[in-house]
Amino acid sequence: MKNLFLSVGAVLSVVSCATMNSSKVGTAQPNIINTSWTLADDVKGAKPTLVLESGKVTGNGGCNNYFGKLRLDPTAGNFSTSDLGATKKMCDNMEVESNFMKMLSEADKYVSEGNTLQLYKGNLLLIKLNKL
Repeated sequence: MKNLFLSVGAVLSVVSCATMNSSKVGTAQPNIINTSWTLADDVKGAKPTLVLESGKVTGNGGCNNYFGKLRLDPTAGNFSTSDLGATKKMCDNMEVESNFMKMLSEADKYVSEGNTLQLYKGNLLLIKLNKL
């Protein structure tokens, strides 16, 4: 019985943390135009970067440079990219770049707090970045 109580308590803690973390999704956010970011996760090889400028997004996916259009609405925390393109070099670990680019293209919301940027698809966290 004690183990059951502890298990239920642990699950509720995780659920409440996830809810707290995503509670700012879809709310007003700081304007992040003219900022640069790098992937927060440790990955093999170079970390992907993200540079946000008025109407455009650029960076390096870990191997190739990329570019595209950016639509940002800080009043609602909306974030979207379109027309993403990239150079075509082949590197050892293309999986990191492929996943990063896929998630970047799927992101529709953002939360920016201090030196951290989180990109979401709905309430699902896709990418966490640190300010450069």
